Amino acid sequence: MSEQKTLPPRSGADLASPSLSYDPVTQPQLFDGVIGKRFVAFLIDAVIISLLWLLAVFVVAILGIVTLGLAWLLFGAIFPIVGLGYNALTIGGPNSATIGQRMMGLEWRTWFGGKVSPLVAAFHALLFWFSFVIFFPILLWCLFDPQKRCLHDIFAGVVAMNRR
Repeated sequence: MSEQKTLPPRSGADLASPSLSYDPVTQPQLFDGVIGKRFVAFLIDAVIISLLWLLAVFVVAILGIVTLGLAWLLFGAIFPIVGLGYNALTIGGPNSATIGQRMMGLEWRTWFGGKVSPLVAAFHALLFWFSFVIFFPILLWCLFDPQKRCLHDIFAGVVAMNRR
């Protein structure tokens, strides 16, 4: 005879219906005006990244002279290094936001409420640039999402919200 074992009741989170740490229904103040603030913050951060990029180009140009042109091989990698590094250090840092986002009163959290790590912040930025370059209209997803999240936010597991 075969014995049928019954499994004990499952405990822990129900992954079929996850609860949101930041619920737009019970906490609407966290998401008011986030889309517009993100856009303005993007423009501010674009200026900052451009200035950092110019500084890095100058440094690599000088290093290229010193290394007899060897450092000039870094020219193609400057923008990705500066852009991803900026996001990794600012969003993944103690303030959980870039300079532009802090100026606009925004912060980033993981979907379950934790701080964003530098690696996730860099991954999020990479997903954003892929979305921006490959299929720009996909960024309009945030207009229909209750938490005002773009698809790259969802894939990276992060949420932009007003500072509490």
